[in-house]
Amino acid sequence: MERFDYTPPMHLEVPDLPGLTIREVKQEQLDPIRKMNETIFREERVINTFERDDLLILLAELHGEPVGFKIGYRENRFTFYSAKGGVMPEYRRKGIALALMDEMMRIVQERGYRRFAFDTFPNLHPGMTILALARQFRLVKSDYNTLYREYRLRFETKLGPVSTI
Repeated sequence: MERFDYTPPMHLEVPDLPGLTIREVKQEQLDPIRKMNETIFREERVINTFERDDLLILLAELHGEPVGFKIGYRENRFTFYSAKGGVMPEYRRKGIALALMDEMMRIVQERGYRRFAFDTFPNLHPGMTILALARQFRLVKSDYNTLYREYRLRFETKLGPVSTI
């Protein structure tokens, strides 16, 4: 019997990446995100609709070059849902996805959300599952997505109270 001994890291730090900036962009500024989306996910559709409450679009740039993005919106009054995000293949494993997630979580926590959630397809994007487990997200749901013909995992975490110093 084969033995599988893997313990994911219990804490992931965002490495210092000189030249990395993450900024919020508006719907009218989606061109670089659309291009990255086609490269990363091989599809034109970024998300099903941008007509969402509290839509948040983040763009990561390294020395002014678009390298990643993250898009989310209000799921309900307590939960913010990260709908899609990605990093260009040549820039992966540098902490950019982690930096995008941290920035999104910081912003939505300031907006008063109590939970942060996202879905991932572990066989298509194993890095997001590892990130979720390393960051101690809870697995709250799993199902089979017939569109992607793939298992989908839902992860959630609580957001801490906003400091008022």
